[in-house]
Amino acid sequence: MKKVGLIGLGRMGYNLALNMLDHNTIVHAYDKSISEEVKQNNQIKLHDTLKDLVESLARPRILWLMVPAGEITDNVILELTNYLDKDDILIDGGNSNYNDTLRRYSELKAKSINFIDCGTSGGTDGARHGASLMVGGEEAVVKSIEWVFKDLATKDGYGYMGKPGSGHFVKMVHNGIEYGMMQAIGEGFELLEKSDFDLDYKEVSKVWAHGSIIQGLLMDTAYSAFQKDEKLANILGRVDDSGEGQWTIEAALKYKASIPVIANSLFARYKSRDDEHFSEKIVAAMRYEFGRHKVYKK
Repeated sequence: MKKVGLIGLGRMGYNLALNMLDHNTIVHAYDKSISEEVKQNNQIKLHDTLKDLVESLARPRILWLMVPAGEITDNVILELTNYLDKDDILIDGGNSNYNDTLRRYSELKAKSINFIDCGTSGGTDGARHGASLMVGGEEAVVKSIEWVFKDLATKDGYGYMGKPGSGHFVKMVHNGIEYGMMQAIGEGFELLEKSDFDLDYKEVSKVWAHGSIIQGLLMDTAYSAFQKDEKLANILGRVDDSGEGQWTIEAALKYKASIPVIANSLFARYKSRDDEHFSEKIVAAMRYEFGRHKVYKK
């Protein structure tokens, strides 16, 4: 009987739980904060503490983490080590920094606890109906529970990437590529917006999303957005980043890889949050000083 302990029932975690249930996996779960929707799903066996969750599973246990990267992940793993036994398997399905993953693998290896890193892509819809999974870890351990990943992945969407850390490393680079692709789409529509043509962006994105060379999930989401708001008038052009772009650039510096598109796309996100535009003020002031070019006042 297939059984998994799931820690984290946010948007991604809950959809993964539903996906597991669709594949006849018994889901035991824990989260500090549980929504009413989750509470009403009596197929998921909820537990009040991590200790209760771990004790509900037969050894060797399989536990899947879907919690925010960084300190929260460290804290959950630290508590779990009080309850886990030798040969239990812990999967980190979040967007962890691969350097953190390597450290966690070594720490858990010393306690004879198996650790697998799983880069998870495809958004909430992918988590629900078939995700893209990039998995790293000791090959024998990964292969022993490969059914978990094959159940959750879309067709051809699961792959074993290699040694510990490789799954999260590949997912980090994937996210860096995503930054660049999204930036290119955004810049393309900005050029359309500034042109002399009166264009219907819903129509443009519909055509680009069907049969063109740049069709794909990102163009589909652009088309979906324009269907809801044809000029995106209700959206501010402020773009956050969750860290993966920065980690990708740091890795590029470490390995001396040239990734100017990804780097510039991250810098564009930083610039989108700049309400003062101070660097542009400096440029305008310098142009005035050396050539008396026009300066626009507030």
